[in-house]
Amino acid sequence: MSSKHVIPPQLAQKLLRRFLRNELTEEVEGDLEEQFYAKLEETSVFKANINYWYQVLNYLRPFAIRKSKQIHLNYYAMFRHNLTLTYRNFLKYKSSFLINLTGLSTGLACALLIFLWVKNELAIDQFHGKKERLLQVMEKRTQDGNIFTMTSTPWLLSDALAEEMPEVEFATVATQAGWFEKFTLRVDDKITKEGGIYAGPDYFNIFSFNMIQGDPSQVLADKNAIVISKELALKFFDTIEDAIGKTIEFQQEKEFLISGVFETIPISSSIRFDFALSIKQITDEYPQVTDWKNAGPDTYLVLKEGVDVNSFNEKIAGIITEKTEDTSREILLTRFVDNYLYGNFENGVQSGGRIEYIRLFSIIAIFILLIACINFMNLSTARASRRIKEVGVKKALGVQRKALIMQYLTESVMLSFIALFIAIVIVLILLPQFNLIMGKQLVFQPDLIQVLILLSAVLLTGILAGSYPALYLSGFKPVVILKGKLQNSWSELWVRKGLVIFQFSLSVIFIVCVMVIYQQIRFVQNKNIGYNKDNVIHFEIEGKIQQSLETFLTELKRIPGVVSASSAGQSTVGGGNTSNISWEGKDPEQRVGFAKRPANYDLLELLDIQLLEGRSFSRDYEDSLAVIFNEAGIKAMGMDDPIGKTIQTGPLNCKIIGIIKDFHFESLKNKVDPMFFMLSPMYTRKVMVRIEEGKVNETLTSIEKFYRQYNPGFAFDFRFIDQDYQVQYTAEKRVGDLSKYFSIIAIIISCLGLFGLAAFTAERRLKEIGVRKVLGAGSVKIITLLTTDFIKMVLVAIFIALPISYLIA
Repeated sequence: MSSKHVIPPQLAQKLLRRFLRNELTEEVEGDLEEQFYAKLEETSVFKANINYWYQVLNYLRPFAIRKSKQIHLNYYAMFRHNLTLTYRNFLKYKSSFLINLTGLSTGLACALLIFLWVKNELAIDQFHGKKERLLQVMEKRTQDGNIFTMTSTPWLLSDALAEEMPEVEFATVATQAGWFEKFTLRVDDKITKEGGIYAGPDYFNIFSFNMIQGDPSQVLADKNAIVISKELALKFFDTIEDAIGKTIEFQQEKEFLISGVFETIPISSSIRFDFALSIKQITDEYPQVTDWKNAGPDTYLVLKEGVDVNSFNEKIAGIITEKTEDTSREILLTRFVDNYLYGNFENGVQSGGRIEYIRLFSIIAIFILLIACINFMNLSTARASRRIKEVGVKKALGVQRKALIMQYLTESVMLSFIALFIAIVIVLILLPQFNLIMGKQLVFQPDLIQVLILLSAVLLTGILAGSYPALYLSGFKPVVILKGKLQNSWSELWVRKGLVIFQFSLSVIFIVCVMVIYQQIRFVQNKNIGYNKDNVIHFEIEGKIQQSLETFLTELKRIPGVVSASSAGQSTVGGGNTSNISWEGKDPEQRVGFAKRPANYDLLELLDIQLLEGRSFSRDYEDSLAVIFNEAGIKAMGMDDPIGKTIQTGPLNCKIIGIIKDFHFESLKNKVDPMFFMLSPMYTRKVMVRIEEGKVNETLTSIEKFYRQYNPGFAFDFRFIDQDYQVQYTAEKRVGDLSKYFSIIAIIISCLGLFGLAAFTAERRLKEIGVRKVLGAGSVKIITLLTTDFIKMVLVAIFIALPISYLIA
């Protein structure tokens, strides 16, 4: 074969020259070339190439590989040198160092606090072992073209799903224990008030509430069983082991046998209770609730492995319609662990919720850190003139630009880690107060992964803060520097001014948003909601009061300082909701939801609810079937002259005796829905008492004394209804408080940076100021000269921020 145009593989030759020792290269390369051409005469080009590669790789052994050059760069020494320079520069430029350190440590402390809160929020309900298959059943109701999504479902739904759907592994219902928020429990002479739930037998199979004593599958199987918390067991019996099989007296009416003890519910749980009773307690006592048309409890289920949620959702969507022939009701499945963060629904679709607050505060944390980083960038570039000679000399001596960049980044990263240490101290000091504001129990105990995330974030912050100064300072040309011809570039000035404007734009946006939130909270606090909530308390109707409510109210009114007393439905003026109302002329296809509020005599007068037409409930009339509607209710029914007309609610025919002005019986976020009061003293669950202004404390003492005498064995546990009203806006108030504090911090950090720039400007123009003063310039003129540029930047920031703030707010 001719070898005229064939040469050995070039890549193999390069590999050989790159790694083979210099003294062997020429000889080995010659030998391999001879072997290549000899092989080429005997066989194909491909096999000759393969053989050449084999010989090259065979030579790449320790005895033949070139020794690496001794690079005379000691990276440890360089790093130590950079640390030394950083320390000296911190000492030399103390004001810049302190301003940057204050800004960064404050910003990091804010970010750390927000991180702890976000981490806690994201962890809610994530501890359940079956969380990927754990679903909550919602009900969608279509009324007047609107879709309402609610957690209350039919009592029979869980049993139907468990029996009829093979895809379901476990299903249960659960609801708050009865009408009260807390119940009186007693063992011997030990009495306490605790909150509880009614639940189905599979409740503890579905939720991962660790059972210390008892079988999770059996603890609620018996109608008369009660499952209590570890704390409750210790409170009553001083031990956990001896609790099983003992009895607890419930509301001085019933006794329940303890069948299980569960571990303390984690603080990351959205469900909290101290005891659980069997759901049979309700279904056996009130069999009417088992009608498919009645809704009340929450329904939860666990699907079997591999079941597609979307397909199963489509399969069961019409199960209520099948049972009731009501086409306005439909089932919707949601992941239970998502409901805490995505609890809002629009037209039957999850549309957000608390996740919006997480996003908001995460953005705030990033912006605050960004403002602190901008301070570092601005002050570092502004003081570049003090370090240009250092840069020039180093570059003239051959220092590469990347080494200079590394030096300046070392400064910023070291500053960031010092700031982190101070930020952790700040967090530990402020965490108790932060917990108080947020209603949390956050602790700073980072695990390995969180430590790595934290260190990475701080490293990124340091690199971000030092990146522009490092690139800017290392980019100076040594010849220009050493000749002293370096001048401030327009690009540098514009970048610096742009960063200041950006800083203050963010601060102004924070200020405007805080003002808007403050105005919203103030509006909520001062809004006339249609009834007088001042100095009104409520407490549960239980014990002897249930049997003699009217006598109790009569005696209560005689206490000095009590203006009025009555009773109402659950939770202030709360009660149930119903669409089972008919009236003359109603379209059979029309579905209107009404808030049904049980009431007693004198309730409207006690709450100062304005009567527009007709009369209030009166003992002078036979009002056992009397109802009073609000304006929205009359409008929904389309009645022109409603007084005296009859409506049907369930099996009862009731007469409309009055119309009241619309009032906000729910959050101001909701429009006023149709509602009516029905005279039903036996169904009221709260005593309402208005106390005379200025005599609250002494009157409360007298009421408590009378209560204990009248209702022995029950604790006097009361609340003001204005407190209940404010609870509806707890989340908004917390957002307002946090936004206020973080905005103040953002403004302080921005002002720190501006102060640093102003101080540096004054220092740099010291000679100019001296000359001007000698020539007669006054202090006001000097101040105007120094502050004009900064005022312009702040005004530009305000001009930019206000439209953005308007759009956000």
